[in-house]
Amino acid sequence: MDPEEVAEARCAACEPLGAVGQDEDALEDSFVQLSTPVEEENSLLEMTPEQIQQEIQRCKELCSVLEQDCVELQIAKETVDQRTRELWKEGECLHKYLEQQISLSGVHLASRQESICSAKEENSRLRQEKQMLEKRLEEVKRRGLAEDLATLLPSLPERKMVFKGQVMDKEDVSTLTLVPKICYPLPGGSALITFEKPEVAQRIMELKEHVVELSHGEEPDRCRMRVQAEPVELLLPSSLEILVSGLPSLGIPEEMLLDKLELFFSKSKNGGGEVESLDFLENASQVVMSFVQHGVAEQLIARGRIQFPLKKAKYEIKISPYMRGDITGLQLRPSRCARTVLLSGIPDVLDEELMKDALEIHFQKGSRGGGEVDVLSYVPEGRQAMAVFEEDRG
Repeated sequence: MDPEEVAEARCAACEPLGAVGQDEDALEDSFVQLSTPVEEENSLLEMTPEQIQQEIQRCKELCSVLEQDCVELQIAKETVDQRTRELWKEGECLHKYLEQQISLSGVHLASRQESICSAKEENSRLRQEKQMLEKRLEEVKRRGLAEDLATLLPSLPERKMVFKGQVMDKEDVSTLTLVPKICYPLPGGSALITFEKPEVAQRIMELKEHVVELSHGEEPDRCRMRVQAEPVELLLPSSLEILVSGLPSLGIPEEMLLDKLELFFSKSKNGGGEVESLDFLENASQVVMSFVQHGVAEQLIARGRIQFPLKKAKYEIKISPYMRGDITGLQLRPSRCARTVLLSGIPDVLDEELMKDALEIHFQKGSRGGGEVDVLSYVPEGRQAMAVFEEDRG
């Protein structure tokens, strides 16, 4: 068999089956026709030695072709197996990667939720702190003028003064009285209300928050507002100092005499009160005294003279106001108004006169803890005012 016939036989052996509907002749050409043993034996008997030798050669060539096909198929199988293993490893890697991404996504989500919760808490804390700071700022604004006055008074420049009053020999012709007048700044959206009785003001301050009706008549619930009631605290100058003179010289030690004076003037039946300070002057015959309670010094000065018991005897001593001639180191003390209440947080929803009427009507009713109103001052939003407080001598 020549090489061309071998190639044709090989192609016929490797050629795939034909499509459905192929004719039988083409289908038969797709297979190598193998003879049966009987046919081969008969065929060999009929063949010459040369033909037999050619047939053997043809079979060897066909066997070689088949062996080569087996090698190629084995190589292809190994290639497919290798690619399968690579794809399997890639699948495992991809699976692990997806699991890691899912895990990281869960961690990031939890971390993000925690950050959001923390941010909300911080926002709430800052909002509360802002409200507290705004409230403190309002208090500072209200008290700013009084504190500035307390700070500036010690640094006022000295001024020379000339007394042009009438000098007389009579004693106790005039009385020196310290009458403070305090300026109190009022911001917009606030009101000062003074009641006739201190207990009414105390009840209003204890309730703190009040709901005021702004409409009356047919629809009383149509409009309301909430206001805050606070005490009014002022800085007042310390009580006036008195000068005690005419003390007897009985050889008593200074410390003992000061103790007896303090004990005597601390009793209310003697017209005194709690003593704040007590000191001898340089000549040791006069004593300067001040009291904690405001008004005690003025009452004693008004009396002028008083009987002071000492060593089973009574001595008349003189009480007069003590003046140093200059103002240095003025001391201020906090004081709360007994009948006046500060109302804050009033919105600008009514005319000034209508708002004053609504506030006065509300706080006059005893069912709401109120009482008779003496004075009411209202400052609308966007404006400022100054209230002047004087000593209550009623």
